[in-house]
Amino acid sequence: MKRIVPDTNVLTAGLRSRNGASFAVLRLVADRQLRPLVTTALFLEYEAVLARPEQMVVHGLSAVELNRLLAGLAALAEPVEPYFLWRPQLADPKDEMVLETAVNGRADALVTYNRRDFSVAAGRFDIPVISPVDLLKGFRA
Repeated sequence: MKRIVPDTNVLTAGLRSRNGASFAVLRLVADRQLRPLVTTALFLEYEAVLARPEQMVVHGLSAVELNRLLAGLAALAEPVEPYFLWRPQLADPKDEMVLETAVNGRADALVTYNRRDFSVAAGRFDIPVISPVDLLKGFRA
């Protein structure tokens, strides 16, 4: 099973549309074919972003449904303890926790729509940075 760190933008995109690659990635997680890696800080970011009023309007989940979804994601995720702080590595400090999770969890891939933001730093740690579409292509190959 591939162990991935999904960036928050993958979760938001996956909940916005059932037709895209991000939803397919979330489906593979739900089907236990991919294992997401998370730290407490990263999971709290997922929760905070997905619960924003503008996100709630777009994804259409009620607070109860969102909590149920997040509980399911937590049950499927592998917790990662951030033993080392590698900061600063990235231009955007909010992205640091995503990279730290991938490095400390020895992820098979960091999945994001912001590949350019992560590529150089993740390359230092030999972590592939791929889009959801590329993940699916590799998964099917």
